[in-house]
Amino acid sequence: MEVNNIFDLDFMQFPTRKTRVMIGANGLVHGQYFCQGYVVIAPGGSIPEHNHETVETYTIIEGCGKMTIDDESQEMGKGDFVYIESNRKHTLVNTGDCDLHMMFVYAPSVVVNHWAEEHAGLLK
Repeated sequence: MEVNNIFDLDFMQFPTRKTRVMIGANGLVHGQYFCQGYVVIAPGGSIPEHNHETVETYTIIEGCGKMTIDDESQEMGKGDFVYIESNRKHTLVNTGDCDLHMMFVYAPSVVVNHWAEEHAGLLK
């Protein structure tokens, strides 16, 4: 058995968030079937609108934000989670005055395109 700590992991720095991939193709632990990560979004920051073939869940650990899937938006807070179906456009914006901490899980385990697109400045 190997126990790891989220906060010991290196993170990927995006314009307004930090992402740590725990399990997945590019994570500390290779996940054959799913990817799991921990994200911290700065106040006013976001995960930009994107879509992908994988299904996904977002779970809010701390803070609050506005979740939008396609044309539907809803405020989310600590303990709330949402299921995102395949190929649905989605974004999460931190609407609070403190960092928003969230966990994502998606399947199957691949490296989604939007990370490279965001680093290249194609998503804002």
